[in-house]
Amino acid sequence: MKAFVAGATGETGRRIVQQLVDRGIPVRALVRDPEKARSILPTGVELVKGDVLNKADLVGAIADSTVLFCATGAKPSFDPTQPYKVDLEGTKNLVDAAKAKGIEHFVFVSSLCTSQFFHPLNLFWLILVWKKQAEEYLQKSGLTYTIVRPGGLKNEDNQDRIIMSSADTLSEGSIPRTKVAQVCIESAFQPSARNKIVEIVAKPEAPEQSFEALFASVA
Repeated sequence: MKAFVAGATGETGRRIVQQLVDRGIPVRALVRDPEKARSILPTGVELVKGDVLNKADLVGAIADSTVLFCATGAKPSFDPTQPYKVDLEGTKNLVDAAKAKGIEHFVFVSSLCTSQFFHPLNLFWLILVWKKQAEEYLQKSGLTYTIVRPGGLKNEDNQDRIIMSSADTLSEGSIPRTKVAQVCIESAFQPSARNKIVEIVAKPEAPEQSFEALFASVA
């Protein structure tokens, strides 16, 4: 396995990269600013300069990677086109490049509540609308995929246990980004994670379950 991570310097992406490195998995990280990336990401990561909005960057950047993790996301700004460009067009560009390169598994970090149009997050330039359309584009692509929809993201890890559910069944809750990264990486190893949307939150009262059992429990 060789991993390609888009959004590698973001809060979730950097945790995916770190955990891949900790497991001894080679990583190519797509970054816009290699100097900044070197100060954030662990040593040994292969940095590839590029942007998801520049389609020409991506096929070469993916190179011989076999699994692609997409942890991109529009940052808050006054540009109303930013979520559309990053969360939809950027993801579509990655999907197209992944198809061209024969990527074996595409793992997409989306968001809880993407199917709810009247959600407060859509006040941020319809961000959930664009994420939902990106999910649908991936689902129709023919690629093997796992779409991970986390609840509210926390930078600090905790001892809470993961709750995993099928699409459009969870509407609230939070989860540490470290656990989101774990779910993303495990999805590449669990056959029962293939071609599924999984919604995840973490709660202290949740029972302890293996990742195999968690993914198998989702229809």
